[in-house]
Amino acid sequence: MRLRITAILAALVISLSASAAQADVGVGPGGQVPGTASNFTLVGHSPLANRGMNAALALYSHFVYIGNRTDGSSRCGAGDPRIPISGLDSCAHALPGIAVVDVANPANPTIVGEFATELTTGVNRGQTSRELRVWPNQGLLMVMYFRCSAVIHACPPSADVFSIKFFDLAANPVDPPLVATYVPSRKPHEMFLWLDPATPGRALLWLSTPTSSVNPQTANLLITDISRAREGIFTEVAKGNWNQLYPGAASPANYDFDLALHSIGVSADGRRTYLAYLRGHFLVLDTSAVAAGDLPTGGTLSLNDKLLTPVDDRPRWGTADGGCVKSCAESHSAVKVPGRPFALTTDEVYGTFTVPSFGCPWGWARLIQTAQPKHPHIIGEYRLPANQQAFCGGPEDDPATEQFTSYSSHNPTLTRNLALIAWHSGGLQAVDISDPGRPAQAGWFSPTPLASVATEDPALSRGPNKVVMWSYPIVAGGLVYIVDIRNGLYILRYDGPRANEIDSLRFLEGNSNLGDAVRLDKSAGTES
Repeated sequence: MRLRITAILAALVISLSASAAQADVGVGPGGQVPGTASNFTLVGHSPLANRGMNAALALYSHFVYIGNRTDGSSRCGAGDPRIPISGLDSCAHALPGIAVVDVANPANPTIVGEFATELTTGVNRGQTSRELRVWPNQGLLMVMYFRCSAVIHACPPSADVFSIKFFDLAANPVDPPLVATYVPSRKPHEMFLWLDPATPGRALLWLSTPTSSVNPQTANLLITDISRAREGIFTEVAKGNWNQLYPGAASPANYDFDLALHSIGVSADGRRTYLAYLRGHFLVLDTSAVAAGDLPTGGTLSLNDKLLTPVDDRPRWGTADGGCVKSCAESHSAVKVPGRPFALTTDEVYGTFTVPSFGCPWGWARLIQTAQPKHPHIIGEYRLPANQQAFCGGPEDDPATEQFTSYSSHNPTLTRNLALIAWHSGGLQAVDISDPGRPAQAGWFSPTPLASVATEDPALSRGPNKVVMWSYPIVAGGLVYIVDIRNGLYILRYDGPRANEIDSLRFLEGNSNLGDAVRLDKSAGTES
């Protein structure tokens, strides 16, 4: 979650840029109505025991692993009507560990196990298992744990501990033993798994470690060699922080306490890293030395001087760099378009329950020209009707929608000409990006919500729209796998424009270079 949300919850405890203003805007009319779809067919669905609070998914063999945004306590979420006068612990969290779903028959996904429950009910109570990746050749599942919020994740107050735990799927895919634990030098938030195409067995994790610090030694990005994970050996090989390059960043309030690296996308060859920098927009980083293994012996490579995009020449959007009131930049994800000199970014914006400047028009997607990474610029935008100013304050934007719903773009997976984007209450969006200056809706899927769940997301599903599509879509064997926070796992078939690009995929996800990523990203262009 963004630093600003964290700061405000703990205490609760101006014009568009010229490049954005000139970009063409595509508007996808479908997706905001639950129980509707276009060019997607439902193949299979698991409600995951109606637990709610589902997190990221990962695939191995014919099993899907799904993490949890909350923990194994009985903590009631903010606004839960079951909260008794006497306390907050009368709302048991169902299936609190990592759910194992057998998808050998995609039409009948079946829960066959749950593991790591001791991590949510024992010493690590108060931890979310929300980021998962699989290293298939090693049969390893990596799960990122960190503290979840008492307000927006229905977790009890807990110590701020974190780790990435490695489970041995090769030994037992239904109840894998824990083989190693990596505790990064800084708290991670998101991760990109990169396998070296040139060196079999070499694997790196790109980790965002968000901070508003301008100390160049305090990492916003860590890159860790996990090649010897089975031996419990993890080597942090590179790090970087670019806050100090933003004017006035020494005072975090100048950027609304929200200047930090949120997520990273990496080219398949590892030479370029795309930084989704929250209020700091979008930057391109040279990581060719990391990819090549040109690293200092016994030390950590500094990436502070490796930006290809000068901060002053970054593409900008939102009403202001600082003192933002509405329509603020919240750069969440940045993913390279395979084989083409473009990147797609998303902005994640919650409702006003979390931050007063959030809410309508929430956040949408942008396509950025990166052929000249020193001067990247926005060339196209894609929105839903709820992302238009005309929706704000209208009859469908009632107080509950404004506070507890997010019609916001979130996580994308891309082929060369198609973007599959989890769009929270806008469902799963398929966007034709063959002309990146004119992105167009190619389909959508918005499920019929479950009647009730054990734990309602306090920030995202207390509004009238109970759809919250969240995870990076995974394409495997021509089918699309995606998780809805509230409503479970969905397996879909896409048959709209550019469907051949989905049908031909063995495996693709937006946060690794596994499967078909290297093949798709091969290009004769100037940018890798």
